[in-house]
Amino acid sequence: MDDIALMEAPAIRQPRYQRIKDYILLGIRDRQFLPGNKIPPELELARQFGVSRMTVNKAIRDLAEAGILLRFAGDGTYVAERKAESPLLDINNIALEIAARGHTHSADVHDLSPAVATEEVALRLGVRVGSRVFHSLIVHREDGVPIQLEERYVNPEWAPGYLEQDFTRTTPNGYLVEACPLTDIEHTVEAVLPNAAEQRLLAIDAGEPCILVLRRTWSYKNLVSFARLIHPGSRYKLRSQTRVKA
Repeated sequence: MDDIALMEAPAIRQPRYQRIKDYILLGIRDRQFLPGNKIPPELELARQFGVSRMTVNKAIRDLAEAGILLRFAGDGTYVAERKAESPLLDINNIALEIAARGHTHSADVHDLSPAVATEEVALRLGVRVGSRVFHSLIVHREDGVPIQLEERYVNPEWAPGYLEQDFTRTTPNGYLVEACPLTDIEHTVEAVLPNAAEQRLLAIDAGEPCILVLRRTWSYKNLVSFARLIHPGSRYKLRSQTRVKA
């Protein structure tokens, strides 16, 4: 198609409800509509865009179903508080997750040293009690806010260079994926209250409920690592999606 044909081609008209969705999303991005605050009422948006209230309702309903807005009958529609989100069924690199949201990852390494396997660690990691293992304790931050406390035990046989890594520049996940192909994962999820040390590291109050993920990873038949991942409940959520065959 030549330039003249392109100029003469009719413009694709955007649905009216999409214009309203874009307006709301732009307002959220530019912080005109802040998390926890109301957006304009439906009647006001209908007058502003010259559309029916049904069209406005369609736009708001779509954004509510996406978790961006919260609707309360008789009260109004609010911008949802956005939490960091991680897929439960995958082994994701938290630094890449944060970067994908357009935010900055940083990490505080509180411990990176050899350790002796306790009874619990030996059971979880498939080694003998008293065996030498590698231990790390890291706080992951998103734009400076702690969102994950990662305590990890690694079998030295499968990741011998673990203690030599700079985990302010990479993540344990990133190193392990490169050091040995991770083929299987096991997740257990529960709600917990943090102890005093966890409260301090995550900068949260004693009453803040947390999400605890216990994760084990294998490289083929070899059990490589066991991790305790603690997330403040007000800052994080887990997502699972499974395709169901018809």
